[in-house]
Amino acid sequence: MQVWEVSALVHAVGDALAARFGAVAVRGELASFQRAASGHCYFTLKDADGSAALRCAMFRRAASLLDFAPADGALVELRGRLAVYEPRGELQFVVESMRRAGAGALYERFLRLKAQLEAEGLFDAVRKRPLPAFPRRIGIVTSLAAAALHDVLTALARRAPQVQAIVYPSPVQGADAPAALAAAIEAAGRRAEVDTLIVCRGGGSLEDLWAFNEALVVRAIAACPLPVVVGVGHETDVTLADLAADLRAPTPTAAAELASPPRDELLDGLRALAERARRGIARRLEGEAQRLDRAALRLARPAQALAPHRERLARLGERRRAALVRQIDRQRQRLALLAPRLAQALGRSQGAARQRIDLLCARLQALDPERVLARGYAWLSDGEGRALVSVAQLQPGQSITARLADGEAQAEVREVRTLRRDPP
Repeated sequence: MQVWEVSALVHAVGDALAARFGAVAVRGELASFQRAASGHCYFTLKDADGSAALRCAMFRRAASLLDFAPADGALVELRGRLAVYEPRGELQFVVESMRRAGAGALYERFLRLKAQLEAEGLFDAVRKRPLPAFPRRIGIVTSLAAAALHDVLTALARRAPQVQAIVYPSPVQGADAPAALAAAIEAAGRRAEVDTLIVCRGGGSLEDLWAFNEALVVRAIAACPLPVVVGVGHETDVTLADLAADLRAPTPTAAAELASPPRDELLDGLRALAERARRGIARRLEGEAQRLDRAALRLARPAQALAPHRERLARLGERRRAALVRQIDRQRQRLALLAPRLAQALGRSQGAARQRIDLLCARLQALDPERVLARGYAWLSDGEGRALVSVAQLQPGQSITARLADGEAQAEVREVRTLRRDPP
């Protein structure tokens, strides 16, 4: 059996691939697409279901011929050759041309979700809330192992060390990430212990960032009672969580900077305000000092200053006494005029009252029962003192009392007869 050197074996494999797959066309979805400063492009091509992946390299010459901007999740067709990257012994596909072959299954799903959630109004600009200018506590939803958490905490410590950070841990990638992210966001809103909430993670492919495109996470951000800043991936990465947030940040570090006030600038502002206050107080004190000096000069001879006021008070006193005398004289004259009129009115009132009393007395006397009895009438009552006003109350042999003008008489009913009266 031949024993190969590593480099020779790798070179031989490369030659075999070049001979067997000299010109190949392949279709798949882009992932982890990066364009280096040199102009070369490096990315992964994978099947829609993620069952297989192929590392690819597209050098500057071929990349300069692209007529579109490749993005993660895009479905493309590549033409090129298979080769072995000898320093690492890795299989790679050297791309000579690239063209669109459709949006890609994952990207199409992204567009469908975006249209659905946009129709629900979750991305409307009117829903966006301003961030508090001076937060005391900022919440962070991310993984405890994520570099994004370190970036955010570092930025807060540098920019606003007075702000307290509270972490709501959650996985940011994988099948369990959407439910965990939504639960962490809901917990932060329910506990209401922070003023602003940052949802963040580092960069990655469309598939790596997919948890932030799930409707569950987007709705949790939209329903959160706290202002939410989302900083996911790099500046070119856009997720549906970014669109639902009150503010989108290009990176986690930028999210921390947008959510926190710059302490140095605030201190500079406070120092400027303190200086303005000092100058204002100094001007006020100087003005008051000048005012006191003027007042002191005016009070140098208080008797002279008080003399005009004494004369004015004396004149006012004389005018007041004269006015009181005139008012008393007018009241005396008015009383003298009113006294005879009052006497006449009292006389007329008393005469009318006497006439009315006499009339009432006459009417009262006319209604006096004693006077009715004096005219020959009698008051009849039964043995119990009840008045008898109808023959229906009488029976033969019944004892009754007759009250006359000058006394009473006991009588006995012999016969009861009813008077027949003609109808009117």
